[in-house]
Amino acid sequence: MPIATNPATGALLSASGRSFGASQLGNCPEVAPWPELLGTIGEGAEAFKAGDFLRAKALLAEAADLTTGDEPKAFSCSLGIAALYRALAYAYCSHVHKDERIMRRSNQIGLRFLHLAMNWLTHTFVSTNHDQALIDGSAWPIGIQDINNDLTSVYAAIQKSGPSGHAPTPAGRRVPHDFRHLDMRIAIVSLCVLKVLLDMGGSNPSLICVAMAQPSSLQELEVLSAGDIKRLLTREGVSSRGCIEKADFVRLAAKTFGIEIGSQAEDKAQDGGAEQDRSPSQASIRSDWSEAAKASAKVKDNNRSRSGSRRRRRDNSRDGSPSQRKPNDWNVESMRITADDAAALTFGAGGRTVERIARVSEAEVELLDKDLVLEMRGTDLQRRRAKKYANIIMKQRMGPNVITDDFEDGDLTVLSVPPDVVGYVQGQGGSVLRSIEEEWGTLMVFIDTDLSKAQRLAIFGSIRGRRGSELKVLSAVETKMSGYFASVREMIISRDKYKDPTATWGTDTMTFRDEGEISYALGKQGGTRKKLERSSGAIVQYVGMVAVVSGTKSERCRVREYMKWLFQQLEGPVYVAGWEDREDCTVVDIPSDCIGYITGNRRATLGLMEEEWGTLMFFMSEDGARGTRGGGTERLAIFGPQRPRRGSELKVMSGIETKSPGFFTRGIREKLSERRGFDTDRMLFRDDELSYALGKDGATRKKLELASGAILQYVGHVAFIAGTLKERRRCREFVNWLLQQRRGSVTITDLSRRDDVTEVKIPDSCKGWVTGSLACKLGQHSSNADGCPLHVPDCIASP
Repeated sequence: MPIATNPATGALLSASGRSFGASQLGNCPEVAPWPELLGTIGEGAEAFKAGDFLRAKALLAEAADLTTGDEPKAFSCSLGIAALYRALAYAYCSHVHKDERIMRRSNQIGLRFLHLAMNWLTHTFVSTNHDQALIDGSAWPIGIQDINNDLTSVYAAIQKSGPSGHAPTPAGRRVPHDFRHLDMRIAIVSLCVLKVLLDMGGSNPSLICVAMAQPSSLQELEVLSAGDIKRLLTREGVSSRGCIEKADFVRLAAKTFGIEIGSQAEDKAQDGGAEQDRSPSQASIRSDWSEAAKASAKVKDNNRSRSGSRRRRRDNSRDGSPSQRKPNDWNVESMRITADDAAALTFGAGGRTVERIARVSEAEVELLDKDLVLEMRGTDLQRRRAKKYANIIMKQRMGPNVITDDFEDGDLTVLSVPPDVVGYVQGQGGSVLRSIEEEWGTLMVFIDTDLSKAQRLAIFGSIRGRRGSELKVLSAVETKMSGYFASVREMIISRDKYKDPTATWGTDTMTFRDEGEISYALGKQGGTRKKLERSSGAIVQYVGMVAVVSGTKSERCRVREYMKWLFQQLEGPVYVAGWEDREDCTVVDIPSDCIGYITGNRRATLGLMEEEWGTLMFFMSEDGARGTRGGGTERLAIFGPQRPRRGSELKVMSGIETKSPGFFTRGIREKLSERRGFDTDRMLFRDDELSYALGKDGATRKKLELASGAILQYVGHVAFIAGTLKERRRCREFVNWLLQQRRGSVTITDLSRRDDVTEVKIPDSCKGWVTGSLACKLGQHSSNADGCPLHVPDCIASP
């Protein structure tokens, strides 16, 4: 359909002759995601020019959602955001409809997007000291004269089709026309929600614009999509975990906003019908719902507000305080089983089958052998899944499972495996499948009975676990049957798209040119692939000659960047422009005489640190020459999540301090941070204290680190303790106890109030046997235990 037939569009398309894809980004930093955003705008422009308006709206709306989530970061590229909203205006105004009402509403939506574009452009104009040449000369498809022409032409088209305004929304009708707020000075309001517009695609003129105000009736809730309701709940600090269908979101939102549905009016009458405002002491949906999800949902609010009370509430929920409550639908359910069923569930070392069910379903599962009862504790969804998984495992001894429609619970992926490689995928006694389950936290069973045909493999678990298991199996299949992945590639790539909580889940692929490339990207025993996977947070798997990357959009972007830098190292030194603004990068200055010591023979030392912490590390040089920065230093870049980066950084600092004493610790002082989030404390040791706290081959330091949950590293005579406030305090306490033992017994007076201790009473006659000669046996117990609990010899516990 030609788009020039819309009277508003002719002027819009002729207003800008600028090409999508020039090289200058104006006031935007030349780092992710801004170059990618420029490409997305170009892709969206090509889509609406070709008449594919739905795709254009989807691409541009998703880009707007991603790039404006971090407001300070978005304002660093306000010119790019302005161009994005202008492109969205194009996508709506150029979509020609035969129905004049729909066409008029499309133009109204486009006009609102142009208003948004003008607001962002104004920020650019002011922040660049009115530099019009920078704006008009950039690669972004927007200019000052362009946006004014757009506004004039679209507004003229709206005037020709009827009155300038339109009827208020249901939320708008409740606001008095003379409403004023004394605290409000300037407000820029956009009444339309991107996702609502995207879901409706401009097809329903009566519902095309919905204000994201707090709904007051069931009708207003039902107008919204499940995604919009989820965003409303997140804004209120309420977790929507466990909601699958739109009806689930509606019920939860109704409870959150006090909207009565169904039998709630009757329940209210039974409770006395008293309508009172909620006080902090009353139970509310925010405290009844998942506390773990609630704490994570509050992180953004806490970053924007320095309210002490809000921070205290968040920390109490993380610390497992008595006020923590279970979700409303949390319950206990028991299932009677036979002796044969119990035997099937106890199959494996140490009852690992029951652990698998609990891990995949996220429920608490306990097998009561004597009573032949399987007990499941959790939410409705968790218990339903646990029961389903238990039935699948119990039926396996009778033969392959039959998967029916009711098995689909948002946790199932079915993959077809050619009959010739089924045995290879399973392994001897199912060992290969069990190892994949262990790695990805999934449950995997074959569900077909005809062994002469391709076998369907059912994979249960989270979206991330299912995709990791699926790609692992496909990699094995491709090894034995080259070319199979090409036949199912499109289905695999499109599976579960946008179905994660961030609504950005997807899969990217890259084809290697030859065996040399894939061998380099794989690394020794897959070390390089695992390094890319752990540092980026995405799933990275090589299926034949294709690298398949699954994850959120930001995770996939990181993999692409890391892979690019990895191959650039073959051609010479790599420099990452704008590393100072990246949230996934730490840079350490390395003295020139320590570079070989830190790198090791054939990069062995650096590789061990990457493997230990799950980071990507390489030396960075802007001019290609090493050892030329102040005083002869080289930059070592460390990429990955915050905690692994800090662990790698402190490990490097410890090595440098050993080789070049005083480089980091000269003039350093003790530091005690009261920050509740991730931070670093410092403790100064005397020489005799350092050797005692280090232990043989660093064993004591490792025990202290693992027992406290913090990162503990000794840089010279300084102990660096990194972690949350609770972890840092615990680690300091453990170190002090350890040092006190040198002077005598340790007394712990608050044992009953601690949640990190188990008390075992030891008779005096057995005390020497438990500790062993020079506490060797005790040290062996600590180093072999999962989580390495800290044992304090000669400890006197006083209740």
